[in-house]
Amino acid sequence: MNSARPLLQRRSAGWFPLLLILLAFGDLRTELILLADHFTLTAMTYAIRDHQLAIVVLLSSVSLWRRYR
Repeated sequence: MNSARPLLQRRSAGWFPLLLILLAFGDLRTELILLADHFTLTAMTYAIRDHQLAIVVLLSSVSLWRRYR
């Protein structure tokens, strides 16, 4: 029974990477709309500089997805 418990704990946290990805996109929503309307290098650097945590979460989302899957 002890071997089943870590699997259950790992399965219950499967929503965690999805939540982080959705929150990161929510944080970047306005910047992504502006970039889609008119892409400029200034807008891109602003998005990266002022939303560093969201960018890191999106870049590491593949690793998070593998870990919690």
